[in-house]
Amino acid sequence: MIHYRKILELHDEGISLRGISASTGNSRQKVKEVIDLAVQKGLTCPLDEEMGDKWIEEFLFPEKSIEASGRQPLDFEYIHKELAKPNVTLSLLHYEYEAESRANNKIPYSYRSFVRHYSFYAQKYKATLRIRRKPGEIMEVDWAGSTAFIIDRDTGEKIKAYIFVATLPCSQFSYAEATLSMDLHSWIGAHINAYEYFGGATQIVVSDNLKTGVTKHTSREVVLNPTYKEMANHYNTIVMPARVRSPKDKASVEGSVGVISTWIIAALRNTHCFSIEELNEELRKKLEEFNHRPFTRKEGCRFSAFEEEEKFALSALPDMPYKISEWRTAKVRPDYHISVDSMFYSVPYEYINLQVDVKLSEDMVAVYFNHMWLTSHKRLYGRFGQISTVRDHMPDNHKLFVDQTPEIAIEWAESIGTSTLSVVQYLLDSYQSEKQALQSIFSLKKMEHRYTKYEIELACKMVLSMTRRPTVKGIQTVLKSNKKKDVEQESKQNTEFTDTNYGFTRGASYYGGKENVE
Repeated sequence: MIHYRKILELHDEGISLRGISASTGNSRQKVKEVIDLAVQKGLTCPLDEEMGDKWIEEFLFPEKSIEASGRQPLDFEYIHKELAKPNVTLSLLHYEYEAESRANNKIPYSYRSFVRHYSFYAQKYKATLRIRRKPGEIMEVDWAGSTAFIIDRDTGEKIKAYIFVATLPCSQFSYAEATLSMDLHSWIGAHINAYEYFGGATQIVVSDNLKTGVTKHTSREVVLNPTYKEMANHYNTIVMPARVRSPKDKASVEGSVGVISTWIIAALRNTHCFSIEELNEELRKKLEEFNHRPFTRKEGCRFSAFEEEEKFALSALPDMPYKISEWRTAKVRPDYHISVDSMFYSVPYEYINLQVDVKLSEDMVAVYFNHMWLTSHKRLYGRFGQISTVRDHMPDNHKLFVDQTPEIAIEWAESIGTSTLSVVQYLLDSYQSEKQALQSIFSLKKMEHRYTKYEIELACKMVLSMTRRPTVKGIQTVLKSNKKKDVEQESKQNTEFTDTNYGFTRGASYYGGKENVE
């Protein structure tokens, strides 16, 4: 007979393995095995009164009672560990167990007995039972039916605060947060904070069919809000809304909502908070108490169950948390800008009169067309009517106008000639408004589309020879006149060439005849 309790108590008193073996009559190898298993499973002294030799044997060696039946023993630690892996089920494990039994020429347990023995083991010795839920697989989310409140400092009015609840069904570990509304921004923000609280993300999020998260849910189609879908993609998780009028699809969070309504919301009924930050601070204290409350029918609490059985299975969080964004649609105006909250942002002019998708975050405005990124702008705040324009979005003629500065005007004039430079400098000095001067110079620059640099320089030189106050209109007139003269002169030269272009006529003598000379 093995004296389990005495072995552990003597070891706690510092007695050596040899001394314990001599005192209990058990081998040193067996004594060491019992002590090592007790340390591994967290069984330490002092021991409770009900922890006799039989209790300790069942705790340290649960398979012994099964081995006595002559059947293939069950490795409960292996089963419990394998069930945490994706897609591994008790059916698969029982099939593998049957194959192992046949290979060892032993009788296997039936599937029902297999499940019963594992359930007994997990309920007695483990924080979670993995038959229904896998660790790290699902996070269930919802708004609590009960509300809290904060007090307006100025009026004393009570302002409603809505409670967001997220629960991990495997460990029942929960998160709660108060918000002033149930809009999309609050919904997404609460999810982000829940992931931070849990320290990881689950494979699936089961939510209710709220309009903030689900646009359309039928038996054939589920359409998520674009922002909600983007947030889920950022955390590499999948959103699976519960079926309409099917609370069992998210039973864990439904149960947690009721318990949290009692132990957190009701517990704060006499606590007066004057801001949402104060309310969340008090709520977090109650939440910690709630997660550390001992289970009624088994060892541990929600927090210990999460730390031991589920935390390891959560996916790592991204390097940066998701930045809340909002999706809208807008039509590109004739001036190749879109209007967002009375601010204007440019897009390539080729998309004028087309519908585009706009993604808004706190600091950025991104524009998409048929899921293709077009452009991004820093978001504008403050005075209405501000404009953000990218030069590459403009047509070529608009670029020419926008590029007008005194420095660029002088640089262009220098490339034409000294007379043109003199005209440009005069225009810049003569106008009281720099904008008017640049408009005149812009008109002069546009002449380069119809006339050569030589012609423009010649016209400026001729105008300067006639007046000390050259104008763009005068230069235009000279250019037209010079062009007309050039055309007339070219036409005249062609006519003279035709009149003087005689053919060579051979005489009669060339053909052997005689010329008629009188």
